[in-house]
Amino acid sequence: MKIFLPDSEGLKTAYQLSGKTVPESVLPADPTRIVYSAAHVTADPFSASAPSGRAAIDWEATLAFRRHLDGLGLGIAEAMDTAQRGMGLDWPNALELIKRTREDLPHARVVNGCGTDHLDPADARTLDDVIHAYLEQVEAIQRVGARIILMASRALVRVAKSPEDYKKVYARVLDACDEPVVLHWLGSAFDPALRGYWGAADFTDALEIALDVIEQNKSKVDGIKISLLDKEKEILMRRRLPAGVKMYTGDDFNYPELIAGDDQGYSHALLGIFDPIAPLAASAVSRLGEGDKAGFHALLDPTVPLARLIFQAPTQYYKTGVVFLAWLNGFQKHFIMLNGAQSMRALPYFTGIFRHADACGLLRDPDLAVARMRSLLTLYGAD
Repeated sequence: MKIFLPDSEGLKTAYQLSGKTVPESVLPADPTRIVYSAAHVTADPFSASAPSGRAAIDWEATLAFRRHLDGLGLGIAEAMDTAQRGMGLDWPNALELIKRTREDLPHARVVNGCGTDHLDPADARTLDDVIHAYLEQVEAIQRVGARIILMASRALVRVAKSPEDYKKVYARVLDACDEPVVLHWLGSAFDPALRGYWGAADFTDALEIALDVIEQNKSKVDGIKISLLDKEKEILMRRRLPAGVKMYTGDDFNYPELIAGDDQGYSHALLGIFDPIAPLAASAVSRLGEGDKAGFHALLDPTVPLARLIFQAPTQYYKTGVVFLAWLNGFQKHFIMLNGAQSMRALPYFTGIFRHADACGLLRDPDLAVARMRSLLTLYGAD
């Protein structure tokens, strides 16, 4: 099967599909690595709400995708930035999403984003404002019996004057958590409003502050996910974590190497890229658990070019690529996103994803994917 795809200059050439399709396998219940896929949401295109307005969600399609992830044995990171948290998904809808996933998949491994996004950073005046915002979400999530991943706070960046302010806020919030949580260090590539998190512009200084926060509250910390897109920084921090505190890689550029690890340790996974490449993630980590490190790399390494394209700068728009692949693969009937985010990438981005996904065997139904790719090309006047 072939399709004519335009390049960046609009020149169309024939692309022959590989014919590969990844067979799905299920990650064991006790995998060698804990694996969370940060999951996207499906917008409701028939809502009267404008795409740039309050989130309108297709709940059935959104939950069906979570059943797909759970069926592969993957954990789910719910209501995170992959779900457009803070970029279309507001706190009331995030809480509804957390509740619905909890009800629909009560036995699944799920961690849920808890932040301060209902507090406009411009309205934050004091540390207590930030603490109260965090505690409101902590209480709401714990009320439904769900686990927490403590997200970084834009409001905290605005009001904090020193590293001690970060330590004070985290101590108060973690003290209110019933179970150990996963901390989230999201780099400015993913969210420019978080530049200087932990009260330091330099990574070396920020690292010391983050480690202090963990050490002072380690009974309340299951692990930390860092999304800095720098494997050396992650490895450095991983080697200095207190015993029993896990590193969850959020590095969508270097994940195979970080998950495989070295003779001094390894990272678990909490990744946005594990939404579109979920079948390969499950298969690869299963191989790793069987002692087949070469097989793990053979499956996962070829997905890195796809991931680097999806997460290319400006990185915060990677959700567009994630949802595009969900549409190509039939997990939703349309390519409409919250906040109109389907418009945030250029056509060569989509044609590149199509090629890479095909090469990795990630087009579940090539006939459907080609038909939908052609419809997108028509929309752009390029068919």
